[in-house]
Amino acid sequence: MRITTRGRYALRASLALAKMSKNGEPVSINSLSEEENISSVFLEQIFFKLRKAGIVSSVRGPGGGFCFAQPLDKLTVKAIMDAAGEDLEVSLCEKHEEECAREADCMAHQVWVDVTTLMNDYLRSLSLADILARGIKKWSKVLENVAS
Repeated sequence: MRITTRGRYALRASLALAKMSKNGEPVSINSLSEEENISSVFLEQIFFKLRKAGIVSSVRGPGGGFCFAQPLDKLTVKAIMDAAGEDLEVSLCEKHEEECAREADCMAHQVWVDVTTLMNDYLRSLSLADILARGIKKWSKVLENVAS
């Protein structure tokens, strides 16, 4: 599994939008671009996908931009990754359209299926509100513990 730049930026931009939006006011692509140091053209593409998935809504005109279409506690990392077009499967064998000749004898296959399920369940349970509530310092500690 490899999360693309688009997927990573979709999550970063969503968190930036959550932090920058005051009382649900829209935030411009340019403001998000400056805050996260991400190309505004790339962010427009990402937010088009997020809007199409019902994660954000857009407001046109002066003072316009993007705001969330749902409460932050209902918006999950999995939903954002799905909207960005990320395929969150650990094993490439899941992507084969034809049946794998080794599937019946491959003991590793179920391990990768289980890892994929656990990861997707976790991302489905993790909301933007959860991430914001924990704060960046606590996430650093979580990641350190996972790495060790």
